Amino acid sequence: MNAVPLLLLQLVAILGMARLLALLLHRFGQPPVIGEMLAGIALGPMLFGAVAPQAQAFLFTPQSLAALEGLSQIGLVLFMFIVGAELRLPGGARRHLSAAGVTGLSSVLLPFALGLAISPLLHPQFAPAGVGFWPFALFMAASMSITAFPIMARILKERGMTESAVGRLSLTSAAMADVLAWIVLAFVVAMISSHAGWSGFAVTVLGTAAMAVFAFVILRPLLARALARHGSDGRPSAGLLSVLLIGVFASAAMTDALGLHAVFGAFVFGAALPRDNRLLASLVERIEYVAVLVLMPVFFALAGLHTSADAFAGGGSMALALILAAAVFGKVLGGAAGARAAGFGWREAFAVGSLMNARALMELIVMKVGLDIGVIGVEIFTMLMVMAIVTTLMTTPLLIAFTRARPSPALPAAAPGAGQSPP
Repeated sequence: MNAVPLLLLQLVAILGMARLLALLLHRFGQPPVIGEMLAGIALGPMLFGAVAPQAQAFLFTPQSLAALEGLSQIGLVLFMFIVGAELRLPGGARRHLSAAGVTGLSSVLLPFALGLAISPLLHPQFAPAGVGFWPFALFMAASMSITAFPIMARILKERGMTESAVGRLSLTSAAMADVLAWIVLAFVVAMISSHAGWSGFAVTVLGTAAMAVFAFVILRPLLARALARHGSDGRPSAGLLSVLLIGVFASAAMTDALGLHAVFGAFVFGAALPRDNRLLASLVERIEYVAVLVLMPVFFALAGLHTSADAFAGGGSMALALILAAAVFGKVLGGAAGARAAGFGWREAFAVGSLMNARALMELIVMKVGLDIGVIGVEIFTMLMVMAIVTTLMTTPLLIAFTRARPSPALPAAAPGAGQSPP
């Protein structure tokens, strides 16, 4: 079959399966992204390939995957741009940064430590040939530390809890934790990708830092003036929107050239935009819908094609159990301990920890980064994908269980000048 008709047929299969499973999972109170993630597995070798191997091989021939890979990378870059633009503290949370800082830090440090702890058991069997222990261990630790801030926000919004004490603390903590976790991940990726040794690592780190300084110190005021002139109502003109998209792709290309993944540049550019809710709503309407509904399911499908049905053979089942234990206990207990230290009761503290445990799409992005730079193989990739789905599936039922008994207390008062919001 010719390339274009095959690509269109692939898109029909991917989008159709993603929408079908998203609607099915939504009936059970789960966010649609879970169904879309499962669609990737359903179309991969673990299900479609096992039931109809010839049909799966015909639909997703290796020669045809380059076009899908290009579409998925565009979707990934656009999505991370929106995540960066969306990253902000919820209303009224600035007075409580001390409590959120403790919660966010503990929800990163504990899973990070547990990721390091299980790595000696995983490295000998599952690390790709030539990958040393510390690069593998640091990546595993970083992958345990991610929270899906966008998914958490949507879960809280669907349950009407965005302005509750649990919701505000969770969102603020997740925003701070994600900034910290992405910095750690960027550091790890820079270290792993620097084939030129310490000099290459220095170029990657200093180049990325210079790009971030340029984005926040020079570019951000310029964008604010441009938006005031060409988008005073919060809706950028067509010309300005094209300039923003050029900036997104240029930033993504720059971090990719520096040895990091393209997603970091897109995230930094989005975070450098002025904090304007009208602008964010316009970007969501004009960019995110296309990225999430059309392009991100392609990313999920490619992730599913990279999974392996043999990942759980031999010691794979035990490895998956270790990964799930480190991920779940690290996030739930870490988040709960921080919320408890901030003055919450145990039920509300565990509700916060349950929300911090949601990983969803953000974990898939981390996994893809690890696979692209060669620090993990398809076995660990498959296990991390299962972990991302399981931890996100757990979030809503645990949240309901821990918040059913009584309303959340008010957040403890914090001293004035507790801190500033992330950019």
